[in-house]
Amino acid sequence: MGPTNNNKSTRPGERLSDGLAHQQDHSRRNFLRNLGIIGTSGFLLNKIPVNALGMSPLMAALAGADDDRVLVMIRLKGGNDGLNTLIPIHDFGTYQRHRPDIFVPRNEVVDLTSTLGLHPQLAPLRSLWNEGQMRVVQNVGYPGQNLSHFRSSDIWATASDSEEVINSGVLGRYLSIQHPDFLSMPPATPPAIQIGGPGNLLFNNADDFNYAISTENPTQLYQIARTGQLYDVNDVPDCTYGEQLSYLRAVANTTFRYAGVLAQAYDAGENSAEYRNDRLGDQLSLVARMLRGGLGTRFFVVELDGFDTHANQVRDHGYLLQSVAENVTAFFADLKAGAIDDRVLAMTFSEFGRRIFQNGSAGTDHGAAAPLLLFGKGLNGNGMTGGLPDMNDVDNNDNMKFQVDFRNVYATVLSNWLCIDGDLVDNIMGAPFERMSDLGLFCQGTTSTRNRNTTELPFKAYLSGGEVVLEYDLPTSSRVAVHFFDVSGKKLSAPYSGQQLAGGHVQRFALNSVGWASGLYVVSLEVNGKMHSRKLGVFR
Repeated sequence: MGPTNNNKSTRPGERLSDGLAHQQDHSRRNFLRNLGIIGTSGFLLNKIPVNALGMSPLMAALAGADDDRVLVMIRLKGGNDGLNTLIPIHDFGTYQRHRPDIFVPRNEVVDLTSTLGLHPQLAPLRSLWNEGQMRVVQNVGYPGQNLSHFRSSDIWATASDSEEVINSGVLGRYLSIQHPDFLSMPPATPPAIQIGGPGNLLFNNADDFNYAISTENPTQLYQIARTGQLYDVNDVPDCTYGEQLSYLRAVANTTFRYAGVLAQAYDAGENSAEYRNDRLGDQLSLVARMLRGGLGTRFFVVELDGFDTHANQVRDHGYLLQSVAENVTAFFADLKAGAIDDRVLAMTFSEFGRRIFQNGSAGTDHGAAAPLLLFGKGLNGNGMTGGLPDMNDVDNNDNMKFQVDFRNVYATVLSNWLCIDGDLVDNIMGAPFERMSDLGLFCQGTTSTRNRNTTELPFKAYLSGGEVVLEYDLPTSSRVAVHFFDVSGKKLSAPYSGQQLAGGHVQRFALNSVGWASGLYVVSLEVNGKMHSRKLGVFR
């Protein structure tokens, strides 16, 4: 669990303690506001929020790295219900008792391990899990959970403590440090793109200006390039108004310049996977196409709204989870077809979870701790961390207590996936938040050997004499289970579960009893909640 930082001077950017608003007069921004063009989410172009994004220390560090890794953040807007996303099968009776009308029936739960099950609409994610490209962080939150959508969203974007207000986002602080005059020297490729709601503070600097190229409608990123024009920043009156007009034109020029780059990548790329015909599908398909077209952008934020399920949760939540599962699976299939799936890490986030108890409208109200999902080859295997949800140990609002500070996840992704210098990450985060080694992330050439050795279990699966044979070594006494899946990810059986001592083990399962026909199968060995999988071909 990361520390609560009370030193108000350690984080770059303006801190607004005690909820006081920033009162300084920024003439350029005020001029744009007076024209009705700019707000806290940037300026409007063709009625679309669009913002220019410049070089940052994060981008500079990436430019010097050995790879070009990408982070895609998937915002589940509204407060996702964790208990109906990852079903608490370890304490199913309590879960069902507190949610008699909205619980997921046990026979519909998609089991991943003996303690981890998915909502049935998340079933497509099982293929990523079996391929070692999905990890789950349970019980994510922060101290002093705020149950307001707006305030909690700001906390997640700024990495602030709950009792302080900061007007700069985590990535916005990178931008303001490295390149305060980004309009005069914009990079050739936009380093970040945000699709969806324009109000997120993630890319805001201390002056309340949002740096990200942002649009409500994903298709309009492409349309802008076809309809835009450039403005002369010199042919303006020699006065204060002319200075401000030149600034506005410079911002617009940067936007159009990036729009051309986006259009070029869009034209060069393609989609090979089948996405759902919905908002999230449109966003992720566009991101995949531009990445496959060679776009060098390394940060993307996409959004799926509707998770504020106070009523009719069974119907609405299931539909949303189906969108997440099908579109994320399609997204990584698309990236794989373009041979770039090893470059991309995707991560869900939501401002809070939901209450343990259902309400009177067949829904759930604002809660606290909830799970966070990560996807990608860079995870180096599947697994769960953060502990099991405890519906009995609750806070004063009858919400589950958080066990993992979301800022630990942020710091780990920045340090171990994007390979940013640790001191720089601590400076931007405002405190040295703990890095989570059990996420399986590492930087090439630095911690890869150590992490691989500590997370991967020696495990063999093969056919011999009409039997499926499993050989493995346990470093300590462990809870072990065996699971069999077909190649599509459908679970066929779990023939063994029990406690085993440290040392070498061999398990045999007769093919006649397994009932496998010819084809490909996945054999998964679960050790203390972590899955280790191998593919096995049967040919008769």
